Amino acid sequence: MPTHDRAQVADRTTAFDLTGQEWIPVLLTDGRESELSLREVFEQATRIRRLACEIPTQEFALTRLLLAIAHDALDGPGDTEEWADLWEDPRALHPVLPYLEEHRDRFDLLHPHTPFYQCAGLRTGKDEVFSLNRIVADVPNGNPFFTARFPGVERITCAEAARWVVHAQAYDTSGIKTGVEGDPRAKAGKAYPQGPAWAGNLGAVLAEGTDLWETLLLNLIATDHWSTVHGDLPAWRRPPSRPGAAGDLASRPAGPRDLYTWQSRRIRLHADHDGIHSVVLTYGDPLTPQNRFDAETMTGWRRSPAQEKKLGRPLVYMPREADPARAAWRGLGSLIASAAPLQGAAADPAPELRPGLVHWLARLEADEILPKGRRMRLRTFGAVYGTQQSVIDEITGDAVAFALVVLSERDPQLGVTAKTAVADADLAVRALGDLASDLARAAGSESETPRATARDAGFGALDGPYRLWLAAIRDGDDPTVLRTDWQQQTRRIVSALADDLIARAGDTAWEGRIVATTKGEAWLNTDSADLWFRGRLKRVLALALPDTPQPEPADSGPGPLATDPTGTPDASDTGTAPHLEKATA
Repeated sequence: MPTHDRAQVADRTTAFDLTGQEWIPVLLTDGRESELSLREVFEQATRIRRLACEIPTQEFALTRLLLAIAHDALDGPGDTEEWADLWEDPRALHPVLPYLEEHRDRFDLLHPHTPFYQCAGLRTGKDEVFSLNRIVADVPNGNPFFTARFPGVERITCAEAARWVVHAQAYDTSGIKTGVEGDPRAKAGKAYPQGPAWAGNLGAVLAEGTDLWETLLLNLIATDHWSTVHGDLPAWRRPPSRPGAAGDLASRPAGPRDLYTWQSRRIRLHADHDGIHSVVLTYGDPLTPQNRFDAETMTGWRRSPAQEKKLGRPLVYMPREADPARAAWRGLGSLIASAAPLQGAAADPAPELRPGLVHWLARLEADEILPKGRRMRLRTFGAVYGTQQSVIDEITGDAVAFALVVLSERDPQLGVTAKTAVADADLAVRALGDLASDLARAAGSESETPRATARDAGFGALDGPYRLWLAAIRDGDDPTVLRTDWQQQTRRIVSALADDLIARAGDTAWEGRIVATTKGEAWLNTDSADLWFRGRLKRVLALALPDTPQPEPADSGPGPLATDPTGTPDASDTGTAPHLEKATA
């Protein structure tokens, strides 16, 4: 072990040099897991499949750290031509190695004056220190039994502490925190809510290559693609953090290096020769999420009328949040959305914006730097906060793979088809949920649980087939043929689930009962519920059946379930059972 990696510092605590010490968990291309230093990660990037962290959001936070290092070491790339040169050069990341040596002192986790991602001398008025539960996100707040760390985190290694410090700067919760000396925002020993750390606002997206070398380059977006200003520097090239917010926030973030290393919190680890035993944590630099789409490229954006009304602005976009109930493929529409806030001849505001990263990948395809047929894998990450954002309720991670041509902006037909196929699945599963609800009502139940259970089963059954269908799309495919194939698959899968629901409906549902509808009383039983389901499915999956009218154009998708095949209001929109002809049980 190099002597500089274990040097003694002034407070008699052993130093921990992140450039030389092993602390980043990785999965190698041969299937083995390992821990590497920053130098080793960049030296061996082609041998690393991906990072292999404790939780998905930690992987995203560490990848952003690696990207900030690469951007700063390369001072770019400036445009797509420079990026193409890097893509063709197997030694593209080698300038990172002397860069890390140059800034090695700022990567010391336990440095007495400039500890990495921390604030030296951070202290409370009573010199209190606190449990490591405050930075270790896999210890559920208030639920210590649901963790292998019961009853809490008493001590961790420097390697693990480094990972959690990076994660806390990206995903720490909101809520009332400890007030510290020197922070003018602290009142009576408390720091009041400032919102989660920056990445906690994002339904994050990351492009993944065949190895870490490709992953870093694919996400290394050229400077001319960003809204950048002079002074785009990572945290370790800025003056050391002090208690309170930085004084130059009005002009920041200045670019990707600044944003990826944003110091959302002030942190100070406390260590001895056996590792890290406690921490002080409070608020750092605030960053509001409204209209940051020119700066933050790794999330989709949605227009927010509520924020427009609240702030008195004509157009406000908010980051699209993570949704643990939706698989990544169901959010494909947000990846194929508009690339600009205003669209169309009348400059109508776009309801949602695709991530800047996706626009960048489409640009590489348009400039023929990456081939249309190249398989692209987008990974998604997110944290879901609860109780006034003071706890993390869920952490999500997923992926969706497809050919790069699906993201094409020059010829968007295949992308629109993929997006519309998701809408087809949504409508088919909605019809399945309506069937489950009708069967429950026929048996005398008013519970919504059967509908929710059926919908979960429907999306679960369609998950694998949609991913395979999407991954098989290639340049030159006929959009109508593709959509027809998907609707046929969807019809078979959802119909099989419906058959199972009907078979398990029970004698009471088969007999049926009189129910109230918008057109008076009607008899609802298994046969009538099945009849209605088949009618709905035929309408929303018209291409799946021969000799049926064509649906609306692919770029608009099928409309809402407004009427049944006979023109009667649909129960799925009215919230009541369909109006049926009264029959004898």
